[in-house]
Amino acid sequence: MAAAETKKLSKKRKATQEEDETPAPPPAAFPQEVGLEMGSEDEGAEGDDVSDDGEVDEFPEIDARSDTEDEEEESDDESAEAVEVEDEEEVEDESDDSDASDESLNVWPKPKTVVSDITGQPKRIYPEIEPDYDSDSSTEDTPNRVGNIPMHWYDDLPHVGYDINGKKVLRPARGDELDKFLKTVEDPDSWTSAFDKNLQMDKPLTAEELDIIRRLQEGENPDANYDPYEPTVEWFTGKGKEEVMPLSAAPEPKRRWVPSKWEKQKVMKIVRAIRQGRILPNKPKTANNQPQFYAIWNDEAPTGPAPPPAPKPRLPGHAESYNPPEEYLPTPEERAKWEATDPEDREREYLPQKYSALRLVPAYENFIKERFNRQLDLYLAPRVQRVKLRIDPESLIPKLPSPSSLRPFPVYKSLQVPHADVRVRAISVSPDGQWVVSGDESGVVRLWEVIVGKEVKRWTFKSKVGAVEWCPRTDVSFFAVAVEDHIHLIIPPNLPGPVLTATQHVLAPASLPPAPANPSPVKWSSVPAAQSSSDSPILSLSLPSSAEPPKQLVWHRKGDYLSSVSEGQGGVWIHQVSRRHSQAPFKKVKGTVQLVLFHPTKPHFFVATQRYVRMYNLAEQTLLKTLTPGIRWISSMDVHPSGDHLIVGGYDRKLCWFDLELSDKPYKILRYHSRALRSVHFHPTYPLFASSSDDGSIQIFHARVYNDLMTNPLIVPLKILRGHAVREGLGVFNVRWVPRQPWLVSAGADGQVSVWCS
Repeated sequence: MAAAETKKLSKKRKATQEEDETPAPPPAAFPQEVGLEMGSEDEGAEGDDVSDDGEVDEFPEIDARSDTEDEEEESDDESAEAVEVEDEEEVEDESDDSDASDESLNVWPKPKTVVSDITGQPKRIYPEIEPDYDSDSSTEDTPNRVGNIPMHWYDDLPHVGYDINGKKVLRPARGDELDKFLKTVEDPDSWTSAFDKNLQMDKPLTAEELDIIRRLQEGENPDANYDPYEPTVEWFTGKGKEEVMPLSAAPEPKRRWVPSKWEKQKVMKIVRAIRQGRILPNKPKTANNQPQFYAIWNDEAPTGPAPPPAPKPRLPGHAESYNPPEEYLPTPEERAKWEATDPEDREREYLPQKYSALRLVPAYENFIKERFNRQLDLYLAPRVQRVKLRIDPESLIPKLPSPSSLRPFPVYKSLQVPHADVRVRAISVSPDGQWVVSGDESGVVRLWEVIVGKEVKRWTFKSKVGAVEWCPRTDVSFFAVAVEDHIHLIIPPNLPGPVLTATQHVLAPASLPPAPANPSPVKWSSVPAAQSSSDSPILSLSLPSSAEPPKQLVWHRKGDYLSSVSEGQGGVWIHQVSRRHSQAPFKKVKGTVQLVLFHPTKPHFFVATQRYVRMYNLAEQTLLKTLTPGIRWISSMDVHPSGDHLIVGGYDRKLCWFDLELSDKPYKILRYHSRALRSVHFHPTYPLFASSSDDGSIQIFHARVYNDLMTNPLIVPLKILRGHAVREGLGVFNVRWVPRQPWLVSAGADGQVSVWCS
């Protein structure tokens, strides 16, 4: 306690010394000192640290000889009492000074001193401020609070609405047209006001509103901050944004080489009018043989920058002298060579000659020609300085990464499985990447191992196999085969016990689901699980009759829905295995359906006709967008595992890459095959995709898609795989990636199924 009081006294002494050292202030604007205090009612205690009397307090002396605690306590008590007495005197002096200054200036209303009910101490209470006196009305709301209603409801009433307190707002008095005219004559700013329907009176416009009206009258943009000359953002040009492929490959229109019938009719109409005399040609102007003169220097001088000077003629050298040195004179051999050379190839247009005197020099034979060429130089000299662009042709070629840095990807043929010289159109790889099922046109379906190519099982059907597809589920194992008007679901042999039991429970449950309310023409038939075997299908679907078997089977990613595409109108079916129900999602489709696909992450469904690809929302049953690839006949299609990109191949050798978030037009069009494309497929895990063609080759591409929407996909051609023979103009029918390895399985018209490894 004694240390704290001592610290207070030291602060007072220090403040007094600083006041004595500071220079005297200049004379104030007021005749006497103004003692205004903007304080609260609790600031009395904070003013104890400052003294206003201007006198230096004596610092209490410390007796160094006092060693006992009693003496220290007595000295502390005495100093504390002295400080308290001084503080009370200071508070009284300050309160007296502040009251006197407030009464003399009358700056604030006089307060009333009352005793607080909470603290029991006296406090000052000031009267309330009247908001209607000297208050700012810029923030007040409109007095009429009727809201957004038709104001003609109040046309027959003396008031126009109600204020915030519910009182009527009377209609302001308005004069006749003569009063309005006189007001415009007397008040020059009356035209800057507009009639307010809410208040039923003229309201002046602000400077910002007048500026907007002026801009609208002058045909300018109403926004004053709009910059019409801001720099252009180059989106598709510049380094790193060069286009590899053309933006459009639309076929040439017929009107470019076929004469127009309508233009012929228009011309014949004009010819008939000329023959009948309804159209008269222009009268020939009378020939004026008198020369026309005009002053070329009477025009005003141009205000722009001066044109660059004309090219200066070459100065003569020693060879142009009439008496040149001997070393400049040509020898007989040089003269004969110069005469034998064509005039365009000669280094100079004359030969130096030597004369003894200037009077012996004849007239220059090329004088007229050189003067004419000089006039051409002056006439054709450019008057604008042009900066010549020096562009390296190598810089125009896009910089693509090296294929060796993008490994792994398939580069060689690992094994080959023959199908007895029968076309193999359908292949599918199991989700674990260990088994491949392939079907040919003779009706044989083979199951073999990917690594060694050993055949494990063979099924034989009566007609050709249209499509095979493995179920994408990993907890069960079975595949679908499309033959004639049937789709057979087959369980492969040598399955583990839990997987076999789960597969039989999915395909042949003990209790069948109830029949749907609307029966479909597709019939489901199954074999009981106890009687099922790997030699025959456990579940079969009978489709409506058609000339050809289903040409495509595609599974949903969850493995419960299977879609099939058959020939003819209404050939698209979606089958649900758990409910054993089939339905046709489209009653009528424009064009012949070629392919269908399920979106990997959303309830979207892709349907490809001969020229267009339509994307539907199955949950909302709406058409989302129509893609226009510009292909005459679509042959293949696949969607990226992310679901944002789509590739479409056609029989006209084009492969189109679509960015579904960007546009309904192709982002890139690739033309690397020399014949029709048959199949395209994205790798499920690696950034790769492959395309096969009737030229017998398989193209491998690196396709990296970035999460940043502003970064374009990176598409790099990696490898051309050749190993299938072309038979009767047909090459590689189908390609499929192995899910967990960068390996590729291909099937061709030569009856071979190949596995390509990295």
